[in-house]
This record gives sequence, C-alpha cells and structure tokens, in this order.
Amino acid sequence: MEQHYKLFRVRELADNDEEFIATLAAAFLEEVPEDAERLKKAVAEKDYREAYQAAHKMKPTVDLFELGVLATLIEVQDWGKFEKRDMDIKPQLDIVIDAVEKAIDELKSDFNL
Repeated sequence: MEQHYKLFRVRELADNDEEFIATLAAAFLEEVPEDAERLKKAVAEKDYREAYQAAHKMKPTVDLFELGVLATLIEVQDWGKFEKRDMDIKPQLDIVIDAVEKAIDELKSDFNL
C-alpha cells in the first residue's frame, strides 16, 4: 500500500474522511488513465497543443497523489507548450506513464476498484 503513490495530501484534503478518500481514488482511476492515453497519443503524433493540454490536466492529480513525477510531467507539458521540436520527450513521457500505470494498479488493488 502506498508504494507508487502517497495519500498524505489526499487525507489532508479529505480531512481523513475515508469515504471521500475512496471517492478521490476512484476519480483518479476514472480520469488519469484516459489523460495518460491522450498524452501518449499526442506525443506520438507530435500534437504539441494536445500534449500540453493533457499534461496540464494531469498535473494537479499527479501532484495530489504524489506520484513523484511532477517535475517530469511538467517537462512533457512544456515540450508541448513551447513546441520543442528539437527535443525527444519520449524518455520523460515513459517515466510519467510508468509511474501512472503503477499507481493505477496499486490504487485498484488498495481500494478494491
């Protein structure tokens, strides 16, 4: 439990309301996988605007659940925002996607979702 994510800030936000914490975990599982797929597709297609928007949307949740890849996600976001055509963002994307996938699997298990 809580290897690939942390609930400290979630618990603080939820004032330790376990039902609300479970709701936030469910919201994570509903939104983040979809956003991650959107981000992967955008990077693969070099759709800078879409990559920026997907990464930007993911930031608050990645930060709240403390996945440990916020700075890397911001690099991906900035790649899209500033259309860094001369930069290969794939290594950073892989780090973010790996962290997200591990958190997804762990949250599903921990919250029986």
